[in-house]
Amino acid sequence: MGTRDGRAELWRRCQNVVDRLDLPDPFDAEGFIAALARKRGRPIELIGVPARPDRPCGLLVTTARTDLIIYSSDTSTVHRQHILLHEAAHLVCEHDAAGPGPGGGGVGTLLPHLSASLIRSVLGRTVYTEPQEREAELIATMIHHRVARGRTSPPRPVPPRPRADTVIETIFGRGEV
Repeated sequence: MGTRDGRAELWRRCQNVVDRLDLPDPFDAEGFIAALARKRGRPIELIGVPARPDRPCGLLVTTARTDLIIYSSDTSTVHRQHILLHEAAHLVCEHDAAGPGPGGGGVGTLLPHLSASLIRSVLGRTVYTEPQEREAELIATMIHHRVARGRTSPPRPVPPRPRADTVIETIFGRGEV
């Protein structure tokens, strides 16, 4: 499969995920995440931390009992919403179900008061593969797009477009044109 085919497949897969999402109306990321927590039967805690140039903007950490979305709290509303949706997309795609990641990722950078050994022993998955990151980023962007179009409910199927001869028959009747 070529790069172009891979991108098209990623786009289709992500669009299918977003089309199935129940988005609150009016939309807000926190409400969406609260509904996602109820659906998953696990709490999702949102933890805002001050942004710093040496830190990632957001991070999802899964523990035995809860999911933590750590995000830059001192950024624009739109950027904060995108960070929250990106991290929530990891949950929607069940990227967290793959088991513990390799030892703490960016958690130590975001929460420097925690020791590296505590991060490794207590916290679950914190590192994702590049394809998982692309998938989460695209899903967050598609949610933004769907909300911006004013449609929080999934799109309705579009009836097939009539063929040209059907349109001509409708306009001119069944005789020859």
